[in-house]
Amino acid sequence: MKMNAFFARYFRAAAIGCLGVIFSARAQQSTQLPKAVIDGAGPGWYALNKEHFVNVNCDPDTWTWTNGMVHCTGKPVGVIRTIKLHTNFELVAQWRHLQSGGNSGIFVWATPESIKALEQGKGRLPTGIEVQVLDHGYTEQYEKQSKKKADWFTTNGDVFPTGSTTMEPFPPTSPDGKRSFPRKNLSKGVGEWNHYYVRAINGEIRLWVNGEEVSGGTRVRPATGYLCLESEGAPVEFKELRIRELP
Repeated sequence: MKMNAFFARYFRAAAIGCLGVIFSARAQQSTQLPKAVIDGAGPGWYALNKEHFVNVNCDPDTWTWTNGMVHCTGKPVGVIRTIKLHTNFELVAQWRHLQSGGNSGIFVWATPESIKALEQGKGRLPTGIEVQVLDHGYTEQYEKQSKKKADWFTTNGDVFPTGSTTMEPFPPTSPDGKRSFPRKNLSKGVGEWNHYYVRAINGEIRLWVNGEEVSGGTRVRPATGYLCLESEGAPVEFKELRIRELP
């Protein structure tokens, strides 16, 4: 009887140990699973290519399209815009900087009035919501040149209004309360591809960086306009630009 009781306790402990190993392995596997990334596939999505954009105030050779990828020289500062106006939509894009400290962006709801002014040579960038595309090296360069702390921007996906457009940013925010700062620092460095998913619906904009939601804002006014890609001083590339228009 004592021997049977011993074996019973032994096998019970062994079984519990095995279960612990299984659950531990499953938990480890769970943490290693890739993040869910919306890739722009499925009903309603379509690719944005050269035929969907027109030049606003860049040089003819600033933007070149090859096999679905667009290369920007960064010079001069300016934008290309979509032919269509967009209100409610989802957008995916991949981007990478080719130079440390590179600066670019995706403009959402760029106003027709500001685009017209740019076409007439007035100003360089449109009024709207900018989804920042900024390389990490920009922070070091800014602080070295200005001798100031880079506390009013980040390099991980700021979202902010430009010109007369207004927005209530999601926290955390910049010191002036205008920019939505990312809740996590997920952007990759120069030469590496980053994935953006932008959802813009009924005056609210949200940004996912490499699979996680990080920033955005609400009560955007106006909340219709063009999509623009920005040239701002350094070479940058975009690919897999896809959009799904929503009601």
